[in-house]
Amino acid sequence: MNIVVAIDSFKGSLSSLEAGRAVEQGVLRADPGARVAVRPLADGGEGTVQALVAGLGGELHHARVTGPMGAPVDCAYGILPDGRTAVVEMSGAAGITLVDPARMNPLRATSYGVGEVIREAIGQGCRRFVVGLGGSVTNDGGAGMLQALGYGFLDAGGRPVASGAAGLKDLCTITTDGVLPELADCEFKVACDVTNPLCGPRGCSAVYGPQKGATPAMIEEMDRWLARYAALAGQVFPGRADPERPGAGAAGGMGFAFLTFTRGVLQSGIDIVLAETRLADYLRDADLVITGEGRLDGQSAMGKAPVGVARLAKQYGKPVIAFAGSVTPDAAACNGQGIDAFFPILRSICTLEEAMRPDLARANLAAAAEQALRLWHAARR
Repeated sequence: MNIVVAIDSFKGSLSSLEAGRAVEQGVLRADPGARVAVRPLADGGEGTVQALVAGLGGELHHARVTGPMGAPVDCAYGILPDGRTAVVEMSGAAGITLVDPARMNPLRATSYGVGEVIREAIGQGCRRFVVGLGGSVTNDGGAGMLQALGYGFLDAGGRPVASGAAGLKDLCTITTDGVLPELADCEFKVACDVTNPLCGPRGCSAVYGPQKGATPAMIEEMDRWLARYAALAGQVFPGRADPERPGAGAAGGMGFAFLTFTRGVLQSGIDIVLAETRLADYLRDADLVITGEGRLDGQSAMGKAPVGVARLAKQYGKPVIAFAGSVTPDAAACNGQGIDAFFPILRSICTLEEAMRPDLARANLAAAAEQALRLWHAARR
C-alpha cells in the first residue's frame, strides 16, 4: 500500500516533517508493510523556509539584516539543493512579530532587511527565489527592499528618502543606475493569497494599516503617498506599474514592488509549495493521501494547505483524509473541497498548553493515524 503524507505544521508544536513522521509512525503500526512517503508542506507563510529546506534537503542560512524598526535582526533563509533557489520569508526580516505592539509605527517600519536577505542570497549564487509575503509590519510599498537592491529613492535634493512609509512623502525620483546587475537574471515566485490593490478603500493602507498601528490620519496620508510612488514607478517602467493589479497591495505594497521592479509573479502560496516539492509526482501512485494542520476550520476550506493537497489529489482520483489538533463546526466545508474525512487527534480532555506539547501532539497524531488506517483496512476487507 502506497501512502503519501503531506501535512502542514502544527504551529507552536510540530513542524511539517515532524507531524508527517508522527503520522508515518502510526501508519506503520497498523500496516508494517506500507510504503509511506512523507513530503513537506507549507502555505507560503511562516514555516515555508523550514519545510522546504528540511523536506528537500536544502541548507539553512542566517543573515544579519536591518529589522523593521532599524535594529538588527537575524533572518533565516534557505538554499535548495540546486544551489540556485533561495526561500525567503518576509516575516523573518520585516515581520509583525519582530516589533513590540507598543512600538508599531508603519510610518517608520522598513522592508530594507528583505532586500538585504535577497542580496546576500544573490551573492551565494541564487537566481530563483520563493518569497513568502505573510506577516509583514511594513507599509512602505517595498521601497526599503528596493533600496537595498540598489534602486535610488530620492527627494527633491537628490538625497535618499527616509525609511518607512513616511519617506515616500518626499519621493521625487526613482533611479536604476545603482541596481545590482545580477537582479536582471533573477526570477521571483511570490507567495500571495490576497487580491488587494495598492491604493484606495481596499488597498494596503486602509485594509491592513490598522493592524500595523496606523491611525485614520496615517492611512489617508500613506494611501496618497503610495499613489504618487506608483505614478513615479510608471515613469521608470511604463506598462508594468499597475497599482490596481490584484495582489499589488499585499504586505504593505510589496506585491507592487515585486511585480514592477523585478521579474516577479504572484501565485497562491500553496500552489508554489506543491510545485516546488513535486507533490504530484508522488500522488500518481498513491492509494491514500493524508494531510492536515493544527486547526481545521472554515478558512481551511478556502484554499489553505490541506485543501490545496486535497484538490491536487482529486485530480488523480485519490482518497484523502486529514488530521488536526482541533476542528470547528464550519470545518465541514472541507468535505466539499476534496477532504473525504477529517479527524481531531485529541484523546482526552487537556489544556491548550498540554495539547501543544510536542511529545503529546506527536503521540496523539500517531495514535489517530493508526486507528484511521485500521478502519481503512477493515472497511476494505
